[in-house]
Amino acid sequence: MSSILIKNGRLVDPANNIDGVKDILIEGNIIKEVNDSIEAQADKVIDASGKVVMPGFIDLHVHLREPGFEYKETIMTGAKAAAKGGVTSICPMPNTKPAIDTPERVKDLLERAKEAPVHILPIGAVTLGQDGTELTDIEGMKKAGAVALSEDGKSVMDTLVFRKALHEAARVGIPMFSHCEDKSLVDGGVMNYGEKSEELGLPGITNAVEDVIVARDILMAKEAGCQLHLCHCSTADGAVLIEMAKKQNLPVTGEVCPHHFAMSDDEITEDDGRFKMNPPLRSRADVNALKKALADDIMDVISTDHAPHGAEEKAQSMLKAPFGIVGLETSFALSYTELVKSGLMSLSKLVEKMSLNPAKVLKSDKGNLAAGRTADLVIADIDTEYEINADEFESMGKNTPFNGRKVFGRIEKTFVDGKIVYGE
Repeated sequence: MSSILIKNGRLVDPANNIDGVKDILIEGNIIKEVNDSIEAQADKVIDASGKVVMPGFIDLHVHLREPGFEYKETIMTGAKAAAKGGVTSICPMPNTKPAIDTPERVKDLLERAKEAPVHILPIGAVTLGQDGTELTDIEGMKKAGAVALSEDGKSVMDTLVFRKALHEAARVGIPMFSHCEDKSLVDGGVMNYGEKSEELGLPGITNAVEDVIVARDILMAKEAGCQLHLCHCSTADGAVLIEMAKKQNLPVTGEVCPHHFAMSDDEITEDDGRFKMNPPLRSRADVNALKKALADDIMDVISTDHAPHGAEEKAQSMLKAPFGIVGLETSFALSYTELVKSGLMSLSKLVEKMSLNPAKVLKSDKGNLAAGRTADLVIADIDTEYEINADEFESMGKNTPFNGRKVFGRIEKTFVDGKIVYGE
């Protein structure tokens, strides 16, 4: 059994209230010991002096595009991108072709992911073919390995169908991940409705498109007694609604993507597909509200909604380009720079949002670096500034408006099951 000793790193492990210099001994795929000083012999010794050691990040919201859209991304390229970003577990959404809407397709996805360098935790579709009418075999998909349900890319617009799904999800004990978008209100919009959309002459998407479904889904989940996770929240009122749910002690959590707190619509410089994502980049007031909601623990999780597309697809007007931004390789750096470097929150709280809280949503024992836990962890340099370079991404998708942005928080090594999967 191989062993690795990581010495002198600043361990930030909110699950165990640790933020200080520690040594960590890994044996096989397990953390054997965490202590102030460990002198044990090991096959490999890593000096992490001046670096930060954290539990591996868990991304509840990614699109791997396989099967069906492998020209955008594959399971392997997406998993390598995750490893480079310090993300040790990823939850791929089911909007592939065919959709992940049966137990057999969940099993097929897991089979395809056997050689992936990070943990792949599938999410099953709510309705067959994601067409919004007939429920999937929710219990069967859970038994096959699905960790959550989602119709991501759209909402289940038929409220009766959604109600039945929530009751079934509650019965079998699987969380519902909601993409909140009233399709009838989108009305051809391609970016946030406001001064910038008018300036660019582009149809806008109002906050109400998202907010009315956030409210509906909270109320429906309350009725069904179902655990609800609200994906890629982008509005100030979404945070208000989630706070109301928490005050009622409802099992409701909210997720924010780095692009929704690191950029606002007033930073859109031109009609370019790289600025097109769903939900759209919102107003500065929404950005500030989301940051406050994260700092105040109203919003629980930071996920990426990593959505790669082909270069030609995105290199056109927002009227024609598909929605989507990649994020696996920039999520920690953007989050650290915007939230921690700015003084808004501690590094420990950021690790909660990116590792411990996502694990709690999944009722997983990950996100914790205590002795006896799985050795999924990351080493990062938070002191050296660098420039995001999309040409260096492991992801096949290069569609990001953050290319050239200066940030802090470079991932140096990523460990999954005790093995170095990035930064050897």
